[in-house]
Amino acid sequence: MVAHVLRLRLALLLGSLRTRGAVLARRLLAALALVIVLGAVCIAVARLADAPRVAADTLTLVLGSALVLGFALLPLFLGAEDPLDPRRFAVLGRSPGWVAGTVAAASVISLPILAVIAVAAAMAVAWTGHGAAGFLAVIAAFLGVATCLLSARCAMAIGALALRDRRTPQLTGLMVTAALILVVPAAVFLASLEWGAGLPPQLVEAARGLALTPLGAAWAIGLRRGGDLVGPLAVAVATLLALAVLWAWLTRRMLTTTSRPVPVRERRGLGWFAVMPGTPGGAIAARGIVYWFSDARHLANIIIVPIASVLVIVPLLVVGVPVETVALIPAPLMALFFGWLAHNDLAYDSTGIWLHLAAGVRGFADRMGRLAPVVLIAVPLLAVAVTLSVWAHDRWDVLPAMIGVCASLFASGLGLSSISSAVAPYPVSRPGDGPFEQPQRTGGGMAQSLVLLGAVLLSAPTLWWAWLTLTRDAQYAWTALWGGVAIGLAVLIAGVVVGGVAFERRSSRIMEFAETM
Repeated sequence: MVAHVLRLRLALLLGSLRTRGAVLARRLLAALALVIVLGAVCIAVARLADAPRVAADTLTLVLGSALVLGFALLPLFLGAEDPLDPRRFAVLGRSPGWVAGTVAAASVISLPILAVIAVAAAMAVAWTGHGAAGFLAVIAAFLGVATCLLSARCAMAIGALALRDRRTPQLTGLMVTAALILVVPAAVFLASLEWGAGLPPQLVEAARGLALTPLGAAWAIGLRRGGDLVGPLAVAVATLLALAVLWAWLTRRMLTTTSRPVPVRERRGLGWFAVMPGTPGGAIAARGIVYWFSDARHLANIIIVPIASVLVIVPLLVVGVPVETVALIPAPLMALFFGWLAHNDLAYDSTGIWLHLAAGVRGFADRMGRLAPVVLIAVPLLAVAVTLSVWAHDRWDVLPAMIGVCASLFASGLGLSSISSAVAPYPVSRPGDGPFEQPQRTGGGMAQSLVLLGAVLLSAPTLWWAWLTLTRDAQYAWTALWGGVAIGLAVLIAGVVVGGVAFERRSSRIMEFAETM
């Protein structure tokens, strides 16, 4: 049966050429162009056998990582019909495990995977040219191709389950934003390198970091020896096993669940409500996004944060602080204030909060949904700000530390804001009023100060590691990265849980506050 599926897959691939006229000519020209480009790439990669070992290792790592990333993301962006959708095999009555294995095996017969196999073979030639063992080169190529294949399969399954009926302008904009978060920093990094004297050392360091990530671990095995081989091999095998388990679960999910088809016109009319999950938290997130992008009060806050973060450095420049030092200040300030923005989000709903209370929404769902607009806005802006800050600082080895600091400040601020919003809301301008019209109030300052100060204090370890990165050893940058992410996630989760409990227990007081504001 598996062989029969493979024959059907090959027939389907060849059947695309069984056309006439202009369509056949275009397809043949496209195939010819693909063969020419692929041949040129493979020749260039194979010739790395004559290049310095460091250059061959770096370039194959970067190319392999780009391939894995492309196979993981492009199916989500393109949304193309999957000819090997596991649901097509439901009529055969086979087990989900059999379907998962058969579809994965049949996926080898596809132009993208065949192209990756050719590139992987060229990499193996380059690795063996530098003295790598033949069996290690084969293992590295196999793991790299398998990672690409399973990444694409998982991405197509996720797209079919979650995104096929949600293709709206909002989702397209969200995907474009996600792509820019990845592309813009990479473009700025590559453009800032000095290419005149050979391979830039910053690119070599970046490739060494990729060797211990799921993107580049498989491709790093070819030129590693001894103790240096253990880390990439472990990460590559763990990544492949995780993808295999995820693919098996997604296949079972697709074969055992059915979804009600929703007309595309109906989906498009729902806007952000069609993009977000059909849960209470998803509905609150969609409503919050609509409010944040249409309410002048929220828009004013969004605009002020980047401007204020940049204006802070002007006095420092005037008194003679070096630009390289000042450049590292705006991004953490933006992260801190973006996390702080949600500390009184509940008050902006005014009497509209009764919708949440009357519907019996759980506090956890309310807290999580309210954070979605801030995350959607802040993450792209912080990605650009961090990249520009490190570029102006001219030391790319501090990039992990900057990411860790911003992640800690931002996530810690969100977690504390989730508590503050439910425990200590204070009056704000009413809906329809100008963003700078503020009502008379007797409180609120304490909540604002506690959220800001608390986020800074909780992020103190990350800030210390970042300081050590700048003044002592760049190796502390990775400690700052993972420590900052861990601290931020811990505070965020704890804040959402505590804030959710406070929201449920103080629901009557929250309603009284909304009516008297």
